[in-house]
Amino acid sequence: MGRTRIGLLLGVAALLLTGMTGSAGRRPPPSGTTLSSVIPAPAEVVPAPSAPFELTASTVITATGAARPVADRLAAALRPATGFPLPVRAAGSGGIDLRLNATADPWIGDEGYRLEVGDAGVALRANRPAGLFAGVQTVRQLLPPAIEAMSVRRERWTIPAGVIRDRPRYAYRGAMLDLARHFHPPADVKRFIDEISRFKINYLHLHLADDQGWRIEIDGWPRLTTVGGGPGTGVRGIGGGFLTQDDYRDLVRYAADRFVTIVPEIDMPGHVNAAQVAYPELTCDGVAPRPRIDIRVGYSSLCTGKEVTYRFAEDVIRQLAALTPGPYLHIGGDEAMSTAHPDYVAFEQRVLPLVARYGKTAYGWHEIAAAPAATGAVIQYWAVTRDRPEVAAAAAAGAKVVLSPADRAYLDMQYDLLTPGGLHWAGTIEVRTAYDWDPGSWARGVPASAVLGVEAPLWSETLRDYGEVEFQAFPRLAAIAELAWSPWSTHDWISFRDRLGAYGERWTRRGVHFYRSPQIRWS
Repeated sequence: MGRTRIGLLLGVAALLLTGMTGSAGRRPPPSGTTLSSVIPAPAEVVPAPSAPFELTASTVITATGAARPVADRLAAALRPATGFPLPVRAAGSGGIDLRLNATADPWIGDEGYRLEVGDAGVALRANRPAGLFAGVQTVRQLLPPAIEAMSVRRERWTIPAGVIRDRPRYAYRGAMLDLARHFHPPADVKRFIDEISRFKINYLHLHLADDQGWRIEIDGWPRLTTVGGGPGTGVRGIGGGFLTQDDYRDLVRYAADRFVTIVPEIDMPGHVNAAQVAYPELTCDGVAPRPRIDIRVGYSSLCTGKEVTYRFAEDVIRQLAALTPGPYLHIGGDEAMSTAHPDYVAFEQRVLPLVARYGKTAYGWHEIAAAPAATGAVIQYWAVTRDRPEVAAAAAAGAKVVLSPADRAYLDMQYDLLTPGGLHWAGTIEVRTAYDWDPGSWARGVPASAVLGVEAPLWSETLRDYGEVEFQAFPRLAAIAELAWSPWSTHDWISFRDRLGAYGERWTRRGVHFYRSPQIRWS
């Protein structure tokens, strides 16, 4: 790669002379793909004046060991549109080479990567397979948008020359999908995982139980799913269904293959009406409440003074912990208006430690910060106000915080009052509103060091099918992904707007039902 290295040196020299290193935030030209076209914006971009690398029928992808599965996935993604064989081999030249570093590069960490492109080949390096996978998503975006086609296209498949050095801002970059209000079957969850992983999202939070439905099988409590997840459950009674434990295990494996970790949530002590319909002993009077198919909140509560409540909670936590390889188990805790405050704190003091007993880190909505035991938990900040003194106090005592402010990050909010689907209790959220806030300084009193990451929740009260999920999620999820991955120094609305507009063609070719925001100049 002699010509490539000479070209890169010339490119670096030119950038140093003009003071333009780390140029991910620059606006791309009106046509064509450049190294700066990527979403989320890479940390460091150094273009080179040399010719691009061209993918041809003779191109070989090389990888060994733990890099091989990532290379196989790249080859499978590129074959349909190119029609090229793209064999994956242990050695070769003049192609795309994926390797794990023999000596770790401390700057890129576990999920970062270094991508070097020249006319003679592409070299992708990372410390761990997750970094290679992130780099592969960048490579896919650097190819022309027609690479997304599922049949052969006549195209010059070029990748612009230069070097990208990249790593995530936050360890936790999440999306949430609500399966409780309307059940979305495993095939749809997998489609969602495929889409979010393209933007380097690495956690998928599944909201598995609520007042309107219970969506995960729990051994010893069969009526949770046969009654709580049966026909007629869900908003308007049209969202029935549930995951068997085998379904859940399969989703966990599918996500892990794409370096996405599943976070299961069972919301309690509120949002439990479906469980109480199935098991009336979880109420204080032993009488089953009526099933609920509306979208009201705050009326249900586990009976915190009964021991059966804690046997139930422990069974659920123990089984979900055993099913979930990831580090987090979400126990909800929000909108428990029907639980007296002292009872709420007592409940959290008993239940939060149960999560640690079964080897997981407890995770909950910001209301759990009222309990002293929450100092060892992850707190999900969803408030529309930036002032939550109890969260600031918990963070000062050691809790980590994931930012999901409802008026910025809730994907179920309408884009404007005329767009179909969604709600607007937290306001309307256009793309720029979702993009223009800094997670590192958003919650007052929460230091940047306490912010674990960002998550975009998608509640499903109005989302009956997968097309409606996509419409609410995209393009705003791309904005949240950039906040979570890219350094704040690259934050630039004009650059993001232009990169997003160019990305729209990729969604179109994949058949993604996205919202064509008037704020964006779509290609």
